[in-house]
Amino acid sequence: EAAALASQPIPKEAYQNRLDLRDACIFTIDSAESKDLDDAVSVERIPNGYRLGVHIADVSHYVKPHSALDKEALERGTSLYYADQVIPMLPKALSNGICSLNPQEDRLAFSAIMELDNQGVLRSYTFRKSIIRSKVKGVYKEINALLDGTADAALQEKYAEVLDMLPLLNELCDKRLCLRKQRGAPEIETPESKILLNADGICVDVQPRTRGKSECIIEEMMLLANESAARVAKEHALPFVYRVHDLPDPDKMASFAAFITRFGYKIKTEGSKADLSKGINSLLANVQGKPEENLVETIAIRAMAKAVYTTVNIGHYGLSFDYYTHFTSPIRRYPDLMVHRLLERYMAGGRSVNVQSLEDECKHASDMEQLAANAERASIKYKQVEFMGERLGEEYDGVISGITEWGLYVEINENKCEG
Repeated sequence: EAAALASQPIPKEAYQNRLDLRDACIFTIDSAESKDLDDAVSVERIPNGYRLGVHIADVSHYVKPHSALDKEALERGTSLYYADQVIPMLPKALSNGICSLNPQEDRLAFSAIMELDNQGVLRSYTFRKSIIRSKVKGVYKEINALLDGTADAALQEKYAEVLDMLPLLNELCDKRLCLRKQRGAPEIETPESKILLNADGICVDVQPRTRGKSECIIEEMMLLANESAARVAKEHALPFVYRVHDLPDPDKMASFAAFITRFGYKIKTEGSKADLSKGINSLLANVQGKPEENLVETIAIRAMAKAVYTTVNIGHYGLSFDYYTHFTSPIRRYPDLMVHRLLERYMAGGRSVNVQSLEDECKHASDMEQLAANAERASIKYKQVEFMGERLGEEYDGVISGITEWGLYVEINENKCEG
């Protein structure tokens, strides 16, 4: 099925029945290694603010319900990003080929067109099936250099068609970050490791992964599209797939509060969402730069509930959104594909869906996501062991990151390896 789809040109009727955005200034921003490009952005200034476009690969056009591709994608639930390889949810002929928003190629998309005011507040949104042609494959590191003024002439030339959009995206991102702070969303950053491999796949270095401004821009723009998709369903009281995140577990919060008193900190463990978030953010601000920073952040994360997929909306505590879903990554997450199909169905006037079947698929997707996350973490741990195994006898500075009845966990400061 994948081979047959990948070899077909885009049919003529697709060009006629879609919003044609091929001349619009649209481009992708991702890591240099990424081959499954499922999101692209565009932005322009309008009289009262901004018009933002988030253009997502139209996977639902290719992967039809109950096809062999669909059954396998549902079974997998997600792509797996190991330290040394990607196991895609969809065959590479789709994930890296006909569905991927590769530069200078016509691609079918599902576009969220949003208007925001001068303060960055979302005012309106519409969803349209579209056809796009990405101007350039943007790379986080390169965009960061353009934003901070360190880019050379070659980079300026590569991004010539989209340079005017970068300050606008940066400006809008700053306003959205201010609004996120005002909403009181918990500001917990988890330290991640970047694994560097040689040609034989052997780990030769482990570095803390850093996030630049372009990563932040893409995250904020995707959050907007995801929130807008969820609002469409909620406003029309339609059955839907939500991404929800419950309040922290009270018992875990009580243990956390007791633990941090040893460092001289206090935190509220009861109250409204806003009170809890305010307390956590205040604590995290206080531990910044202290030796116990990573330890306190890690234990705070463990006290949090896990985000899951469900048809019952309870909001997203971690983002402080009343309505939230996953719309922006249908190449690598099955729930996003479900959301695309539901939106398309509702846009066409359909209403009835089997809610129990949706809920069953949500539960399976949540389970597979957890399985994948555990496997990805294990693969990173494996590569860290491979790296540190060559350094037996060397001394490093570290922080005790956990205590069990049989010993201590220590995290090395310079590369975040833990054991």
